[in-house]
Amino acid sequence: MTDIPAGSLPVDKSQSVPSTKVRGYWGSVWNRLRYDYVTLFCMALIAAIVLAAIFAPWLSPMDPEKSSMANRLRPIGHAKFGLGTDEQGRDMISRLLWGGRVSLLMGIVPVFFATLIGGAFGIIAGYYGGKVNMVIMRTMDVFFAFPSVLLAVAIAGSLGGGIGNQMITLTVVLIPPLCRVAETATAQVRSLDFVDAARASGASTYSIITSHVLINVLSPVLVYSSTLVSISIILASGLSFLGLGVSPPTADWGLMLSTLRQSIYVQPLVAALPGVCILITSIAFNLVSDGLRQAMDVKA
Repeated sequence: MTDIPAGSLPVDKSQSVPSTKVRGYWGSVWNRLRYDYVTLFCMALIAAIVLAAIFAPWLSPMDPEKSSMANRLRPIGHAKFGLGTDEQGRDMISRLLWGGRVSLLMGIVPVFFATLIGGAFGIIAGYYGGKVNMVIMRTMDVFFAFPSVLLAVAIAGSLGGGIGNQMITLTVVLIPPLCRVAETATAQVRSLDFVDAARASGASTYSIITSHVLINVLSPVLVYSSTLVSISIILASGLSFLGLGVSPPTADWGLMLSTLRQSIYVQPLVAALPGVCILITSIAFNLVSDGLRQAMDVKA
């Protein structure tokens, strides 16, 4: 048998592995994310929770505010009430669906506005530096001096209850940490070569920030803001539990925990349902944020 020189064998191009290279930053992020099954599962779970909250008027079997003292504290698995009833005989399935609307609203909306406001202040402080940085960041340090729970209780106690005041409270509490993350990321980006090149070419400050700084700061800010959704939900539930959030008979997971705490010895499983919803939602958002952080880490 004669030896065949290396490289002289024919290559069957039809059997070659197709290239799966994805171009672009966001394409590479998705290319990493689609193999993270835990993150994808948590995303699907969050999507299901959000859809259930949106379609609560159609999915709820009963009126969430209709009470019936004859049916109070029915157990889980009841023929008429699948997840039982609360201390006033209201259907827990309906209460949980409608309560999810308020809890998700309190978790997403304050984080959205805090990201816009805190991110803007952080980028300005990080890019300009000097006195501008000192004024903005020392102001944020005043809020950092207080624990977030204590600060939320103080602001909510001053403003009073209600959904609007609760959103303002949570937004104010979440602005300082987001501002700190944006300021740190901007300070690192502004000294890079491509920013110096853009500045030397005569580009305006607005153009440099929007075209060069913002796109590089967006990744850590978005990842960090996704972790704050669960914190915002927990803080909102805590305020409602203390009577500083939404007012009865509005369905809210934190308020439901507060009203059912006296029934924990009678129907412990029913009383724990709002807490289970808060726990599952918070864990799902935390795992999604971890997955996003790993997928958006360009150094990995």
